[in-house]
Formats: sequence, structure tokens, C-alpha cells
Amino acid sequence: MPRRTATMLASTLMLIALLCAGVFLPVPYSEMSPGPTVNTLGEHGGEPVLQISGHRTYPTDGHLNMTTVRVTSADYRMNLAEAVYGWLAHDDKIVPHDTLYPDGKTEQQSTQENAEEFSQSQESAKVAALKELGIPVKSWVIVSTVVKDSPAQGNLHAGDVINAVDGTAVKQPADVAKLVTAHKPGQKVVFTIVPAKDQAAAAKQNKDATVTKDVTLTTAESHDTGARRAVVGISAGTDHTFPFTIDIKLADVGGPSAGLMFALGIYDKLTPGSLTGGKFVAGTGTIDDDGKVGPIGGIEMKTVGARDKGAQYFLTPADNCAAAASDTPSGLTLVKVKTIGDALGALKDISAGKTADLPKCAKG
Repeated sequence: MPRRTATMLASTLMLIALLCAGVFLPVPYSEMSPGPTVNTLGEHGGEPVLQISGHRTYPTDGHLNMTTVRVTSADYRMNLAEAVYGWLAHDDKIVPHDTLYPDGKTEQQSTQENAEEFSQSQESAKVAALKELGIPVKSWVIVSTVVKDSPAQGNLHAGDVINAVDGTAVKQPADVAKLVTAHKPGQKVVFTIVPAKDQAAAAKQNKDATVTKDVTLTTAESHDTGARRAVVGISAGTDHTFPFTIDIKLADVGGPSAGLMFALGIYDKLTPGSLTGGKFVAGTGTIDDDGKVGPIGGIEMKTVGARDKGAQYFLTPADNCAAAASDTPSGLTLVKVKTIGDALGALKDISAGKTADLPKCAKG
């Protein structure tokens, strides 16, 4: 074989080898794809998703499906070939790895965070549904977490009820930070609390806790990315006591995005008649205690998953409308909602067949 031909052949083979190797090099991306959808009015794993005792419930029909997104794990390293395939696939979405797992978050940390958000979304869904029905719910501000090696460690504990800070009554979690940061680092601040064990004992007897104590802490200086301020090393949250039992039985799901659909499912079971009129409605959205619906991630994946299961209508957070409308699956109507009241109004129209009156999502 002539030397020139041999050189060209060797160069070509080397180039092919390098290209093949490059295709399998890891790239800093992750994949999102449509996940399972679950009817909050139905069963999952052989038992009802919503289980209510201590209050009258009513038969339901149709679907109020919560939707999910599948994502690759934190430690999965996608290669270039997989990334290109994902970019070309219509039902999948390739995103930077740090979008799903910021700051080097591990799989365990992400799972824990998602579980906590899911638990909180269930609580808020119950509160929002009962408030919409005019059923009183007792609420109070609590110590949610305590930072290690902070002034609060050993002095305040998760579950402690915060009645006041420096004698000023606390009505919502934001009040705590406002009152603490009114101090300068190094100054003392007094928390009036009900210890968690006393609160739990009172709640068990369906009574209001009467045992309180003052805890004096010396504030420290913050060291996060925000402005320097006085801190004690806690995060505040909200806890509730419900007048009857509402259990949400759904494992292997995380994050806050099912809140709206849980709230609607609870409302439907506690009221006569059918919210959906037998229609297949799916949706997504966070919900707070006041019934406000917030945006979520992966909206395009959720609409695809819902339509694949047969959904006709999709309740869409207003802030997600433009993204969802940019690529709406055929046969699916996107309904814009900002509150649980909006969602209930839309369901009334859907049940009655008044689809022309629905507030639909439009492209941005």
C-alpha cells in the first residue's frame, strides 16, 4: 500500500475513533421526561389516595389527576449521544445538570428536600380546601428547623410554637425574621414559646396548650449571600390542627406541585355532586394556605403526560401558561388558574359543558 494512502487511512481511522470516543464523553446535562399521573379521586397502590374520616364524604367521579416529571438522578452522567437524542426527542427535555441539582446537591439531599416540600404541600392543600369550605382550621407559627452551631441550637427545637418575639405577637412565619432582624448582631432577643412536647400533648387532647416559657438568645451575624443582619439560626413555618382526619396516601412522589390537585380532590370528596361532571381533568400547581396557586417546573412534560393518559383539560398556573401554550399537546385545553377559586369556577364550567367561558392559556 502506498505510504500516502496508508497515512490517509490511519488518519481517517483515528478521526473515527476520536469521534466515537467524543460521543460517549460525559456532558453536564440532565433529562426531564413525562412522569406518572395519579387520579386524586381514585386509588393508587390498592388504596384510596385521599382518605377522610370524622366528616361526611360524598361519591365522586371523573378525574382530577396530579402530574409528575421524571428526572435523571443527581449522580447520573449523561453522555453526548444521550444528550443529542434527548434534544431531538419531542417528549423529553435536556437541561443543565445544575438546574435540577444546584450547588452540587446530592441525590439524598434532593430526595429529602422534595419529601419535605411534598409534605408541606399536602398540609397547605388541606388548609386551602377547608378554608374554601368555611371549615375552621387552627394554625400557629412553629420552629421548622434549627441550624447547627447557631444560637438557637439546644435552646429552641423543631416543633416549638412561637407565640411572640420580644413581647410582640407572631401571626405568620415572616414576622419572626422581621422581629429578629430589627436587632443588631450580638443583641439579645426573647422568644415566647410553647415547647413542642407540650404542644403535641395538648393537640392530642384537642386542647390549646397553656404552658409557655421565655427563651433568651444572643443574636449572631449572618454569613450567607444576603446583607449582613442579626440571626438566631432557625427557620419558621406553620403547623395546623384539623377538625377531622385527612390522609393523603401517595408514595414515591416529591416536590410541592401536586398541592392544587390535592386541594381540589379534598374539596370534591367533602361536597355533594361531581366537580368534573365525569370529565378527565388534570393539572398542577403549588398552593398556599390561602389558596393561591404558584408556578412549577417541567410544565411541558406534565401536559404531555396528562394528554397521554387521556386528559381533556389541564389546570395550569397562570405563571406557567405561556410556556405550556408554546407546545400544547393536541386535544388538550389549557385552563389558566391563579387561585383555588379560579380552579373551582373552571371545573363548574367544564362540568356544565361551558367550555367557551374557560380562561384559556395563550402563548406569550
